[in-house]
Amino acid sequence: MEFEGFIIHNNSCDKKKEEKWDFTIRRDGSVSASPEFMESDYIHICLEGDFNRDYELMDNEQKIQLFMASKIIYELSRRFSISPLFLFPHNETCPGTHFPWNVLVIYPAGGYH
Repeated sequence: MEFEGFIIHNNSCDKKKEEKWDFTIRRDGSVSASPEFMESDYIHICLEGDFNRDYELMDNEQKIQLFMASKIIYELSRRFSISPLFLFPHNETCPGTHFPWNVLVIYPAGGYH
């Protein structure tokens, strides 16, 4: 498979009932994975909760979720030769206009930031 990148969601999105994700990261940091990828172009990762705020205003559970998302992105980037910099929002409001994208940025040469 050749993926173009990652689509980041949160389950507070307007279309959450219609969506299915490849990976769901729950509030407690646990991860569930779908048995197969939902599409061939992008890997979809959903964070449980509202992430439309600055990182400094997030609680520890949300920070753990973001760390878990970073780990998933890093591993899948290596496995499928995807740049970990190819991160995209689901839409204009999901995962949020204040979503802390810089927290998910992983530099391949140095690993986690």
